[in-house]
Amino acid sequence: MTPAPERSSVRADAWVWAVRLAKTRSQATAACKGGRVRVNGEKAKPSTPVKVGDRVEVTVPHPNGPAALKIVEARQLLVKRVGASVAAQAYVDHSPPPPPKVERPAAIGVRDRGTGRPTKKERRELDRLRGRRS
Repeated sequence: MTPAPERSSVRADAWVWAVRLAKTRSQATAACKGGRVRVNGEKAKPSTPVKVGDRVEVTVPHPNGPAALKIVEARQLLVKRVGASVAAQAYVDHSPPPPPKVERPAAIGVRDRGTGRPTKKERRELDRLRGRRS
């Protein structure tokens, strides 16, 4: 769990996993093979060496939206996965801020699921909102 001072470089997939930019080592390897990891602007294979001072760009997929781009600079070489606080000290984050969330207005005349059929009064109100009656 300590840094590897005797090493001059570490495999890209191992470093991405060790600093917690990927959940598993196999996901880090797949990201490298899929072209989602770049070291100093060049696409990185899993065995590409990462040295102190290298700029690593990782496209992190997000399940509910667009993928996020993490741009980090290696400050410390890690071979084994470490705690989050130690991992955060192993790199300098140069990532752009995430785009602001756009709030969509509530849909007019849409009922919640499971509320049952509308009453006659509720149906008339919905019709008025939708512009069908006055």
